[in-house]
Amino acid sequence: MTIRPAMFSLSLMAGALALPGMADAAPPAKWTVPDISHLPNDDWGKTVRYGHDLIARTASLIGPEVKDSHRRLSGNNLNCQSCHIDAGTRQFGLPLVGVYADFPNYRARSGAVGTIEDRIQGCMTRSMNGKPLPPDSAEMTAMVAYLKFLSSGIAVGAKTFGRGSGAMPELTRAADPVKGKRIYQKTCAACHQVNGAGQRAGRTGDAQGYSVPPLWGPDSFNTGAGMYRLIGAANFIHSNMPDGTHWNKPAISTTDAWDVAAYIESRPRPGRANLARDYPRRNEKPVDTPYGPYADHAPVTQHKYGPFAAIRVALKASRAK
Repeated sequence: MTIRPAMFSLSLMAGALALPGMADAAPPAKWTVPDISHLPNDDWGKTVRYGHDLIARTASLIGPEVKDSHRRLSGNNLNCQSCHIDAGTRQFGLPLVGVYADFPNYRARSGAVGTIEDRIQGCMTRSMNGKPLPPDSAEMTAMVAYLKFLSSGIAVGAKTFGRGSGAMPELTRAADPVKGKRIYQKTCAACHQVNGAGQRAGRTGDAQGYSVPPLWGPDSFNTGAGMYRLIGAANFIHSNMPDGTHWNKPAISTTDAWDVAAYIESRPRPGRANLARDYPRRNEKPVDTPYGPYADHAPVTQHKYGPFAAIRVALKASRAK
């Protein structure tokens, strides 16, 4: 199983998980990815291409091993496309297609309306475990330009088939890290290593990042990242892993995907400070947020591994008050 260089966030991007059979008021927009090679070699084209490169080759451009210390903005050697597969263009691989058209919007995590720039900063400090981009930097401008380019022709607020990572049935029991470890060793360790450290593209210190990214440990995403939540991680694994899997022909069962995701989430990784400030309206907190405080009385372990049905009932009752 290879979680590819493409980061588990814009941290599990806001967006519809438009799957076959899901009722909606309007049909989802057709999946189209504009061809970056058709852009002219003018200022706009160069800016969009730089944005693409920042997503695809994050470690080599702004990672912690680049020569210019002022450009060391990412705190790990992942690439954004480690989670946003194929530079954010693959269906159900946490694509970035259509994301620009979502913003500004209300963000429960901050309890405020946020911009696309805010969302990028969240990824930088959580998934990339790094620093915010300078707001007026060439890097911020380029990332926003690339996201706008990927949303060409998509109406504001439109749902796009293929967004997110999928929506498979949930377990009625808690996901099991012990079972997940056995699945990981059988299915995932050949690429990601038994210790979850992944495989470097070159050698440590050369700023080339990973050919197979680490899933835990000091060079992975931190505890504030969207990929640290079970539901998104399990669906991502089911839709995309092992590497090369097509979302419509999953290679592992739903049960195995839940359990192996639980194992990955159980492993050590960098911590993020001040997580208690997330979701100031506690009853808006996603059911699988693995850190409190909570509006309900379920234990942290249930929020982390499920089952989630009872938590949803409690949160719905809380919001109705």
